[in-house]
Amino acid sequence: MESSAAHRYRDVMRRDPPAAEVLTPFERAHLEFVFGHVWSRPGISRRERRLVTLACVAAADTQTPIEDHVYAALKSGDLSIEEMLEVVLHFAVYCGWPKASNLERHVRLQWGRVQEERGEPTQALPQLDNEELGINDWDARMDRGRQEFADVNLVPAPPSDSPYQHAGILNFVFGHVWLRPNLGRRDRRFVTIACVGLDDAEMPILSHVGSALASGDLTKTEMDEVILHFSAYYGFPKGAVLQATADAAWAARG
Repeated sequence: MESSAAHRYRDVMRRDPPAAEVLTPFERAHLEFVFGHVWSRPGISRRERRLVTLACVAAADTQTPIEDHVYAALKSGDLSIEEMLEVVLHFAVYCGWPKASNLERHVRLQWGRVQEERGEPTQALPQLDNEELGINDWDARMDRGRQEFADVNLVPAPPSDSPYQHAGILNFVFGHVWLRPNLGRRDRRFVTIACVGLDDAEMPILSHVGSALASGDLTKTEMDEVILHFSAYYGFPKGAVLQATADAAWAARG
């Protein structure tokens, strides 16, 4: 009879698990802990766990895990191709364009594979019309970026006194990316928390973990699940930093 870990592996990865009799100690622990325990836990959905996982494997530059998890996310329908492309852009903001370029290459390949397996003709990646992309007036977009920064981070926007803050943070990141369709604010929280955690970015960790909790976008129980899942894919020492930050932010709320 198939174990619960093997069943969860098949459910998540959309393929058969490795044969139990030939597993190395690493493979056995990976199957039993990551799939038998972590992916099986309640608290956050399988789709939300995919958002954390994709950020972790993409940042690690690990070809086979990137291929496997992009394929599984698309094959399962947990993420549409439109949502996956937004994950790539959001990841680019928080982990860098070269790594995102690599991730998008795998998205293109795995989306073609999924379409082929469905017996569908290979189609070009979907694109949004300019009208769907929001404000294009520079001053209006800066104002909207300041408002979105405050809404996401729950603190006033910084002054636009450097190219990084002006063109980067206020105009592009919060004036455009966080406002794009096909991925909501809660979804973007999952990607962002994983990214700032693996980047060892002290202030963004404080900001994004704290604001995700204070806004109610994630409960403390959900945040704890995000951190456990992140730790399984990017390491428990980095997860410990996220956990300490979340615990302190939650305690500070009284």
